[in-house]
Amino acid sequence: MNKIRVLIVDDNEELRLTMAQYLRQQQEIDVVGEASNGMDALKQVREKKADVMLLDMIMPALDGFGVLTQLQRLSADQRPYVIAVTALGRDDFIRRAVDLGAVYYMIKPIDLPVLLDRIREVARGGLPDSPPSAALGGPALSLDDRLSNLFLGMGIPAHIKGYQYLREAIKQVIANPGMINGITKELYPAIAHRFGTSSSKVERAIRHAIEVAWSRGRVDTLNKAFGCSVAQPDDKPTNGEFIALMADKLSLERSA
Repeated sequence: MNKIRVLIVDDNEELRLTMAQYLRQQQEIDVVGEASNGMDALKQVREKKADVMLLDMIMPALDGFGVLTQLQRLSADQRPYVIAVTALGRDDFIRRAVDLGAVYYMIKPIDLPVLLDRIREVARGGLPDSPPSAALGGPALSLDDRLSNLFLGMGIPAHIKGYQYLREAIKQVIANPGMINGITKELYPAIAHRFGTSSSKVERAIRHAIEVAWSRGRVDTLNKAFGCSVAQPDDKPTNGEFIALMADKLSLERSA
């Protein structure tokens, strides 16, 4: 079986090297090049004949949108399939990238195994039968991507511990809704066990993440995502209320 030729384009050297290292460990992947800006990326597209390009949208010299625009000028057999990998989570950015030809749109921080699955899907199956705009809410956005998108919009920074604990809490409640009824006896201990910490630290960190979102005045992002008013700036929910709210919303999206 021919290897999938991948070109990684991102000005974040640490992330670029992390993706490259992980993908080089996969037998079916051949990382044919790396670029830190859009101009170099276009040059390597012509030279390396990649099957799939992982493309950041914010870069020096030429950004990801510019790269996508330039790729449209190439013939179909010269263009790699593009998976956007970026911190830009706004719907208008996603739609613009998709309209310019991105097949999938993944929000940082990314799950590397999920990224690998996306690469395989694109390379082995080509473009999906459904229009790429499905990336706004369909198979192109995994649960992790959707959570990252919502947290980014709400202003919850990825580097704080509560970000990861909150993601894990919502995912566990989606998988097992009954856990929300045992938040202190089941949910917090399960998260603490996974991350090697204590239940009390999990509870405090999640609380801090919610407080950060409310202090930054980004509650409107949550209301827009739900399509109605589910939260008020002067009325912070408890940890359990917020986790249950998010889990219910995302569960409905996945079953729609």
